[in-house]
Amino acid sequence: MRLGVLDVGSNTVHLLVVDAHPGARPLPAHSHKAELRLAQLLDGSGAIGADGVDKLIAVVLDALEAAEDKGVEDLLPFATSAVREASNADDVLARVKEATGVELQVLSGEEEARLTFLAARRWFGWSAGKLLVLDIGGGSLEIAYGIDEEPDAAVSLPLGAGRLTAAWLPGDPPDPADVKALRRRVRAEIARTVGEFARFGAPDHVVATSKTFKQLARLAGAARSADGLYVQRELKRESLEAWVPRLAGMTAEERADLPGVSEGRSEQLLAGALVAEGAMDLFAVETLEICPWALREGVILRRLDHMATG
Repeated sequence: MRLGVLDVGSNTVHLLVVDAHPGARPLPAHSHKAELRLAQLLDGSGAIGADGVDKLIAVVLDALEAAEDKGVEDLLPFATSAVREASNADDVLARVKEATGVELQVLSGEEEARLTFLAARRWFGWSAGKLLVLDIGGGSLEIAYGIDEEPDAAVSLPLGAGRLTAAWLPGDPPDPADVKALRRRVRAEIARTVGEFARFGAPDHVVATSKTFKQLARLAGAARSADGLYVQRELKRESLEAWVPRLAGMTAEERADLPGVSEGRSEQLLAGALVAEGAMDLFAVETLEICPWALREGVILRRLDHMATG
């Protein structure tokens, strides 16, 4: 059947259309994206303003039209941290449902981490052993660890690249004092969770998903996305540590000229790099592997599992 996943994230609203059935890998058929940056549309009270909700409704209507055009039979709509943490989340969800008919399922941070872990596990397979999975989104950082399809530990931290950029790095290029303060904040937040994962022992593989990690790996010399889904891509901490001060000295426009960095993501790449560097350092990770599958694929896989057992 043809499934559509509508992901209302902190940076983008992304419709992914796949051909899928239980027992087979989902085959991408169409992708429709719109940059909305909901995490940056929150007002002083933490609410998504009327203009932001109107923009969200318009984007969802566009995605619905694209889904219909591509013959989607079943749409799986969900929202992550930007909607989840908005002070007017219930009103936003009600307005979207009234205007579009779409009832967004709001995933908790732990659910995000668990579904992303499921996607990574299915991608790498059982032979990969114990996995530590890291995912940097626009609003949050997800960390999960385990040897099965359900992780033994899963947490979500308020360390998304978009959120941190808006709150901590107003300058372009950023003030060195602001960069230092953000680095300290990121590491303190991650350090609180390290012990929860350390008790399970060292992972066999450390895996990273998300656009931020993919762009950082590309900067460090990994293959282009045009080279194919199955090319192995890695990010070494040594390379990342060399890039962080360079990114800190650049404007967003200068970062957008770097290989693999999109204009829409260039502003928040430094914050994402600080989170990635902090996580790799505090978890003592020298090299991590980039996984092409992430949250959206996890949502699809869980739906297929339910179809197979339903």
